[in-house]
Amino acid sequence: MNCRFFPLVLLLALVTACGGNDAVQPPPSNPDRFLFERGAEALKQRKWLNAREYFRQVVDNYPNSPLRADAKLGIGDSYLGEDSAESLVLADSEYREFLTFYPTHPRADYAQFKLAMSHFEQMRGADRDQTETIEALEEFQVFFNRFPKSPLMPEVREKWRVARDRLSQHHLNVALTYFRMRDSDGRPWCRGVVPRLQEVLKEDPEFSRRDSVYFYLAECFAQSDNTKGEAIPYYERLLKEFVESEHLERAKERLQALRQGAQAPKTQ
Repeated sequence: MNCRFFPLVLLLALVTACGGNDAVQPPPSNPDRFLFERGAEALKQRKWLNAREYFRQVVDNYPNSPLRADAKLGIGDSYLGEDSAESLVLADSEYREFLTFYPTHPRADYAQFKLAMSHFEQMRGADRDQTETIEALEEFQVFFNRFPKSPLMPEVREKWRVARDRLSQHHLNVALTYFRMRDSDGRPWCRGVVPRLQEVLKEDPEFSRRDSVYFYLAECFAQSDNTKGEAIPYYERLLKEFVESEHLERAKERLQALRQGAQAPKTQ
């Protein structure tokens, strides 16, 4: 027997053992396709380990198979689907290897998207470390740069928006922590607020919670006689861009007071 078919025979025996009394079938004329289709079916059924074993047989034993690249992606997909801390790291490795060996493959855009998703799935809450969020955003940006015409673009943009919102929310949370602090005069510690929130608007002008960014920037500027005028545009942007916001009523009050030349009420 050709030694290349030995792993296939073992897998066929395993399939038969798991499937009941069906007789062991001889090796098919296209064993790489047989293995690949078995792997695809196992992947569909969320049998991650089984899928991985079938795909790995194609990758390891059929170097000239036209299905080898897709099998490599299948291995990555099995790790991504498993969704554990260890498997997501392994998924990253598989997709990176694919892009190294098949940079011009028709499914390179898919590999890049899934590489980004291997970090996306590891993102933590906005109050915690954002290393994986930043990694995901960097890989999404590679996708945007390399595959601007990919049919995957709408889905990628949707996931990018989630990741970008997570990072911007993290910066907003830090800024609010500083805002709640008080200096010797009882005012918010705006030196820790303003640069962070201005950076959010610069880096993420479509942040879904930019109403809060506008409001707290305006609140900080309104605290000082030297910057009261800088508060007005932020209140105005909040009222113009948002029909629903927890800050609307207070923004209207502050803006009216500033326009009348009165001191804006202090935040409670």
